[in-house]
Amino acid sequence: MYVDSTDSKGFQEVAKLVSPMTTAPLSGCLSFQYQQYQAGDHLFSLFSRDQAGQYEELWRADQKENNFADWSPEDKVWIPVQVDLKAPYPVELVFEVGFNGPHGGFVVLDDISFSSEFCDGRTEPSFDPAVANCDFESGFCQYVQSDGSLWRRVSVKPNIYMTGDHTTGAGSFLLANSRLSLQSGYVSRLFGPSMPGSQKYCLKFFYSLRGLSGADQALSVYLYYSDSSKHEQMWTQNEKIRNVWIAVELTIQSEKKAQVVFISTCKDIWSCGSVGLDDIKVTPGDCSLLAASSLLLPSHCDFESGLCGFSQDKVGDSGDWYLARGPTPTSYTGPGGDHTTGLGHYMHIEASVMLAGHKARLLSSTLRGTRETQCLQFYYHMYGSGIGQLSVYLQTGQENDDRLLWTSHGEQGISWLRASLNYHYDQQHQIVFEATRGASVRSDIAVDDIIFERGPCREYSDQHIPHLSLSGNNNDIQTMHFK
Repeated sequence: MYVDSTDSKGFQEVAKLVSPMTTAPLSGCLSFQYQQYQAGDHLFSLFSRDQAGQYEELWRADQKENNFADWSPEDKVWIPVQVDLKAPYPVELVFEVGFNGPHGGFVVLDDISFSSEFCDGRTEPSFDPAVANCDFESGFCQYVQSDGSLWRRVSVKPNIYMTGDHTTGAGSFLLANSRLSLQSGYVSRLFGPSMPGSQKYCLKFFYSLRGLSGADQALSVYLYYSDSSKHEQMWTQNEKIRNVWIAVELTIQSEKKAQVVFISTCKDIWSCGSVGLDDIKVTPGDCSLLAASSLLLPSHCDFESGLCGFSQDKVGDSGDWYLARGPTPTSYTGPGGDHTTGLGHYMHIEASVMLAGHKARLLSSTLRGTRETQCLQFYYHMYGSGIGQLSVYLQTGQENDDRLLWTSHGEQGISWLRASLNYHYDQQHQIVFEATRGASVRSDIAVDDIIFERGPCREYSDQHIPHLSLSGNNNDIQTMHFK
């Protein structure tokens, strides 16, 4: 590839040669060769450009430390270049030449290649942000405290008074300023692992306000720079909804190595809000770009952009599912918010407009059969003294041939609970969520975050996940009843 200043029509014109956008994380050595003439009258650089259009300079021809050969700028020889590249999220490579005018010389580029081995053996391996992920099911992961044990790892069994964790509804999460650690004038600091600078990360976590005391600034997030012992505030809590897990997403970019710090402050006993923390996840890239790409996943429905192909069964039921946000109209039943973000949408039945025993059926779009095991995961909410039953069926299209995959009945507490099940079916089918209204109006049932995945469910071993193996040519109905 060749670019000549004689093609420019004015000062400071720029020629850009852009690669395709990468589709997978890359780290290694980028090599190329170039020639240039009249180097003092143009600027030849290499940049990476992410999906948001932000540039990062990787190399420049006039920086001798970036060149592995000491050539004169006027020598018409091929100059080899090697650049260590770390691209944990999609980027384009941009070779850019800026001319000062029509007599700015030329640049020739050839032999671009990439190796998964770094050019310099002393280069640190790419940082894996997954080391900062933690659901606190097995401990504190890579997170540490500096002020004693003010953050405590707790587990709450499903009940009608306090929500459990966000991950499963019955697992573990961290709690600051609980009754056991309530101390006026204290600050609870939770430090994450160090993350290298000059990279962009998306930090996502969930928090939940607890108790009856003050909730102002119960939780804040800072970046801590160990080389200067300084804190930079990134976010502070302002939602005051209680007993609902609220999602937070922050794009983090720092020029220096830094740690994420979760801080909860207890000024005095009257303004000492108890707060839960769960499901911390760090991924490379900008949060807004990651959110846009997640909308393209047809196998995950969080009901934030509609019903994802789900529809009402107008023939086989006597009630309807409703798309809702926030609490349901009837008190002492239904969720206070959705599972996805705490502030989003979910599907539920409204028991106040149904009679006892009435059923509402929510049908998936038609799913393709496969001989492989498939995993269905979803979250359900069954709070209310009159709760009826929620069942999941596989509908084969044959008359009176719905096959029971999963069921739960009666009040299950105020938490969103996770259900995972494996099943086989080798022909086209639909999944049906059937909710049955219980004895009273306090019988609202809700579902959210429905996920279909190929292969067996990964969270648990097989003995903890129900498994149903069916064939399109098998007329024997196998019934499984479990909670």
